[in-house]
Amino acid sequence: MPQNFIDCDREQAFLLPPSLRDWLVEDHLAWFVIDAVERMDLAAFYAAYRADGHGRAAYEPAMMVSLVLYSFATDVRSARAIERHCRQDVAFRVLTGNRVPDHATVARFIARHETALAALFSQVLRLCDRAGLVASEIVSIDGTKFHANASRDANVDYDQLAREVIADTIKTDAAEDELHGEARGDELPEHLQTREGRRAWLERELAGDREHDDDPESSAEEGGFDQERIVARIQGRHGWLLDAKRQLDRQRWRDAGPVARSRATRLRDAAARLEDELDAERRGNRAYEQYRANGRMKDGRRFGGPPKPYVPPNSPPGEVNTTDPDSRVMKAFRGWVQGYNVQTAVNEHQIALAGEITVETIDFGQLRPMADATISELDAAGVSERPSVVLADAGYWNEQQMDDVTAGHGLNVLIPPDSSRRTGPRPGWTDGRPRFMRHLLDSPVGSQLYRQRKQTVEPVFAHTKHNRHIHRFHRRGRSAVRTEWRLILMTHNLTKLHHHLTPATG
Repeated sequence: MPQNFIDCDREQAFLLPPSLRDWLVEDHLAWFVIDAVERMDLAAFYAAYRADGHGRAAYEPAMMVSLVLYSFATDVRSARAIERHCRQDVAFRVLTGNRVPDHATVARFIARHETALAALFSQVLRLCDRAGLVASEIVSIDGTKFHANASRDANVDYDQLAREVIADTIKTDAAEDELHGEARGDELPEHLQTREGRRAWLERELAGDREHDDDPESSAEEGGFDQERIVARIQGRHGWLLDAKRQLDRQRWRDAGPVARSRATRLRDAAARLEDELDAERRGNRAYEQYRANGRMKDGRRFGGPPKPYVPPNSPPGEVNTTDPDSRVMKAFRGWVQGYNVQTAVNEHQIALAGEITVETIDFGQLRPMADATISELDAAGVSERPSVVLADAGYWNEQQMDDVTAGHGLNVLIPPDSSRRTGPRPGWTDGRPRFMRHLLDSPVGSQLYRQRKQTVEPVFAHTKHNRHIHRFHRRGRSAVRTEWRLILMTHNLTKLHHHLTPATG
């Protein structure tokens, strides 16, 4: 008797077109993502396209959002990898309705809708809340370092930048000589070579500038120094220089845009960043010396004499990365990385309630921003219940911010004053709040509460890095990296929600 096998005929043509519903089981993650996106408000995506229907047809935004979310949920983040999966993966073909958007289309969609994609975080959180996964008493905050899409070897100082810019200029001049020959190459266009043409062009440009100047947002002045808050820190000149640096960083967040593709442009942008940092230091130094000259001490007396002289350097110090100028060299668990410090707030169900990134190398100063972000995300998701306790490790110890979080949001803060690597208390930290916090954390209730930090936020990082194999960002620039991190966390939440709603099968 011959062997009996099911026939495999790869030349067989389908007599009828297959149904997408027959390709995947009903509880597959792809169907879940499609259903979730149908319940989201995608008005911000649709508003980016022409309402009159003219022009070349674009892919349906709901389909593209589903594709991006499912790709990140299955740890496929490269645009080329997404295109490849759309050709060969059944789940991806179901998501796209058997269409194959190319990698350039996927990349442009993510870049074009960067802000709208990041804003989906609260909508995913709303879906999790309806399943009972958001309301909780405890929020754990922690940070970890992720590699940037840049190499440490791309860090250069101002002198090296100047040499590279000069070399690039010489190369450009040689190329222009070869292109234009005897001509200068900078001749005005024909319509600007006459006096009348130049006047007409200038009038149009000035009219545009006047319209821009009338915009109240564009003419808003940069906020000054908060003298009372700086002096309260008792940091002297350092406090003013630090505040100037923070003002510059806030401005960079407001002006955050894509990193230039041209290396020549990136070199000039990198040099400008170092110059801006030196200008901020000079501005902070002038503000401090003006405060010492005209201000008064806490007891009302004037300062006895001029401060210790300090002159900022003539040339910008430090280094900047020419591949991703927002990234920094940071101390990680194992060695140093060129990357970002990613911050996450997680509840008892290991649902990420907030996700942000910072270019600061340490967690000090991130407690209040993350508490604010958590409350903001809960408000955006329509969650009325608020947590009562926030947990963080010793790196977040900042008494001013601890007071702000307690007073502003009514959250009890549990942070050990000493690192776990210490065998005893910090020198000089034996009384006051550190002593009270140690006593609280040694109590049965405090110890039980704080133990949940390791059981909530740290497993999320471990799952992301070791199970999902996400160790570095694909995109460059703080705004793009923030969107990527929020996509990683919101798809983590989506997957948790899918597992929660899917009956376990034995």
